[in-house]
Amino acid sequence: MPDVTALLVDQERNPPPELLAALAHEDVAVEVRTPREALEGEPPWAEVLLTPAAMPPRAVREIGRRLAESGTTPITVVYAEDGFDDIEQHIRLGHDYIVPPFLPPMVRARLRSCYERAKLGRAMEEVEAQAELLSYERELKIGRQIQEGFLPEELPGPDGWDLDVRFRPARKVAGDFYDVFELVNRRRLALVVADVCDKGVGAALFMALIRSLLRHTAEHSGLQSPMTTHQAADPAHVIPVVGATPLMNAVVGTNGYLTRNHSGQGYFATMFFGVLDPATGSLVYINGGHNPPMLVPREGGDPTPLEPTGPAVGVIPDCAFSLGYAQLRPGDTLFVYTDGVPEARDEHGAFFGDERVLDLLRQPAPSGRALLERMEAALREHSGAAEQHDDITMMAVHRTAGPG
Repeated sequence: MPDVTALLVDQERNPPPELLAALAHEDVAVEVRTPREALEGEPPWAEVLLTPAAMPPRAVREIGRRLAESGTTPITVVYAEDGFDDIEQHIRLGHDYIVPPFLPPMVRARLRSCYERAKLGRAMEEVEAQAELLSYERELKIGRQIQEGFLPEELPGPDGWDLDVRFRPARKVAGDFYDVFELVNRRRLALVVADVCDKGVGAALFMALIRSLLRHTAEHSGLQSPMTTHQAADPAHVIPVVGATPLMNAVVGTNGYLTRNHSGQGYFATMFFGVLDPATGSLVYINGGHNPPMLVPREGGDPTPLEPTGPAVGVIPDCAFSLGYAQLRPGDTLFVYTDGVPEARDEHGAFFGDERVLDLLRQPAPSGRALLERMEAALREHSGAAEQHDDITMMAVHRTAGPG
C-alpha cells in the first residue's frame, strides 16, 4: 500500500516492533505519538489510525475526530498482542483490527481490505449526500414554482395608469411578496408589498399564509368604512371611504390570526397595503412597519414618504392600525419597495443606502417601468459580482398625464 500515511498512537511510544517492520515493508509512512500528543499537537494528515485495543474506545474516537480536522477521515484499526477480549468493544463501534503474527503479507491484506472498505463507505456517503442534495434542490424548485403561483400572473391595467413590478429573490424561495388585485366590484385596486422577516423556506411558507389571508379577507369584506371605529391618520378625512373596510379587515384579521396561532414561530411581516381609486387617484393605505413608500411628484424633486400607520403584522395582538391617505395626480408615481433595495451590498459590504434611493427618485421618470429600470440598473452597478443577501421587491404605480 504505497503512499499511505498512518498515525500510530501508543501510550509508551513502544508499539510492537513486528508491526512497525511490517508497515515499513509495505511503504506505509508511520508517525508514532502518545494519546496526549495526538490530541494536543497539530493534527497530522493520516489515512489510517492505529491504536492498541486496550485503549478506551472513547479516547480512540476523540483522536479520530482530531485527525478529521486536517481534512481526512481516517480508517481506525486496533491491534492486540494478547488480551483479545479488548477487541470486541472496538468491533461493536465499527473499528477494524489486526492480530499477530504481524507478517507483512497479512498486514498488507488486512490494511488493504480496511482501506478499500472505507473508500467504498465514503463513496456511498458521498452518493447519498449528493442524492439528498438533488432531492432538496428539486423540492426547492417545486417550492419556487408554487410560490410563483401566488404572485399575480399579470398586473391589472386600469385606464390612465401604468403599473410595473420587479421581484428578485435572494434564494430559491423568498420571504418578500407583492400582490395587485381588484376590489369593490372592480372599482378599486389593492396594492400590496410585504417582507416576511428572515428568508428561505420558513419565510416563504409564511409569505404564502399571509398573502392568502390578506387577499381572502379583503375580497370578502364590505364596501365602506364609517371611519368612526378606526382612528384615521388624517383627521380631515371623516367621510366614508370606499375600500377602507376591506383594507382594515384584511390587516387586522391577518394580524389577529398570526398572533393567536403562530407567535411561537417568531415570524412577522412588514407590509404596505394600499387601496387605490383609479378614477380619482385617491389612495387609502396601511403601512405596517414597512419602509415608507415614496410618492414621487410629476415635476421631480423630493418625494413624499408614506410613513408607518401601525406595527409589523404578527407581532402585537389586538394592536391598532390607522389609515393613511395620499393623492396621486397625473404624472405622479408611487414607489413601493422592500429593505433589500437600500440594503443591497457591493463586493466590499457597503450598502446601496437610502440616500441613493432618494437621489434616483428625484429624477423625473416618464413611467413606472422607466423608474424601475433606472433603479434596477443602479442596483446592478452597485452590487457587481457580490452575493445578493436579501430579497428585492419594487413596485411602481404611475398615473399617466391623460386617460388611456
